[in-house]
Amino acid sequence: MAIAVLLLWALTASAGLRLLFTSGLGRAKAGAEPTRAAAETPEPVTVPAGPPAKRDIRRAERARFDTPELVASRTRPVGGLRDVVEFTHPACAIVGLAFWMGYALVHNRALAWIAFGLAAVTACAGLAWFLSNRKSTLFSPRLIAIHGSGAALTFVLAALTALTARG
Repeated sequence: MAIAVLLLWALTASAGLRLLFTSGLGRAKAGAEPTRAAAETPEPVTVPAGPPAKRDIRRAERARFDTPELVASRTRPVGGLRDVVEFTHPACAIVGLAFWMGYALVHNRALAWIAFGLAAVTACAGLAWFLSNRKSTLFSPRLIAIHGSGAALTFVLAALTALTARG
């Protein structure tokens, strides 16, 4: 079971790398940060052809009370959090994979629990990273589903393996 988790962890990591390289995060960072005046200026609203739907009318009625700061916060990601989780998620995943590799080689129960704990931290950091970037980046839904389900399955199998580990 330890080898299966190791392979699944590696496949999840490869899907994560593919997601990272195709998401446009590097291009979003390379561009200049908007100035405060530009961030406070609301973008023009495009009106679709035909009569507006009731949902759109209600949304427009609520949006007229939005402050410029609220409008700007919806269009740009959280800066500090994004930078922290951008480092934390892959770093914890790599270190956790190394601990799991150590467990697969020597079957020390402590290594399995350390790897499981790092998998939990990695999952939380990955969710925070996704949520902080979901409005500003084009993520592939297929890759998100593959990476997320692979990570969830890795997490569950690592927990079961750590619970049943001897030594």
